[in-house]
Order: sequence, then C-alpha cells, then structure tokens
Amino acid sequence: MCVEVLEHLPKPSAAITEFSRLLKQSGKLILTAPFCSLTHFSPYHFSTGFNRYWYEKILEEAGFKIIEIEQNGNYFDYLAQELRRVEHIAKKYSGKTIGKSGRKAITEVLKKLNDYSKLDSGSGELLCFGYHVLAEKLYDSL
Repeated sequence: MCVEVLEHLPKPSAAITEFSRLLKQSGKLILTAPFCSLTHFSPYHFSTGFNRYWYEKILEEAGFKIIEIEQNGNYFDYLAQELRRVEHIAKKYSGKTIGKSGRKAITEVLKKLNDYSKLDSGSGELLCFGYHVLAEKLYDSL
C-alpha cells in the first residue's frame, strides 16, 4: 500500500519498480496519489500529480495489471476545493482579506459548482483530486 506518497518522491516510477520487485506474483498493490495538487510538504514535493495514463503505462511496464482505477472527485469538486482556500491564500499572499462581499460571491459560486457536480458526466478526466488504484502483479518486469 502506498497512500499519497508518490508526489513526494523524486523518481516515482522507480518506486513502482521496487514494489514489483517486492511483491510476489498475484500480489496486490494499492495506490493513491493526487492528480493535481498544490505544493505541500516542501521541499519534499516533486510532482503535482498523476493521471490515469501515467498509472496505465508505468504499472504495465513494471509487470502489473490494473484491476480497478477510480477517480476521486471531478472538475467542479476540485474548483470548489480551491475556492474554499481563497480567503486564506488571499490573506497570506496579498495581505488582503476578501471581506463580506467576497465571501458572499464565493458562496454563490460554490452553490453553482455543487449543482454542476451533481450533473457531472465525466469531467474528472480533465481534473480531479486523484486516483485510487488496485493493481495485481502479473510477472517480473525487465
């Protein structure tokens, strides 16, 4: 199991290769990592995230078969998360507060994003929080 760690490794694909070395054939690997993330735990943050195509390519090269890959959230959920940070980020990086009118505007946009999220039909392919992956080792990689 490797949970929210890959973005903190300078060579995340090397970790996948090591998991393959450690697991026996038919062993299971559970992974989660962000698809898109802000810099955090710096200076040990080396990647903003991983999309489904990264998992498909890197896991196959390491001798794994993806059993399940599930996105966490969607485009609208992600935007809502970032809007909720605006007040803190504005104060920290501009020294300004957003005030009552700013909070009201954000609240209105958050309501709309929630509505769109409920109707979502696949926007997670553009942007989501990350993926939950279950993979099985099929063979030793080269």
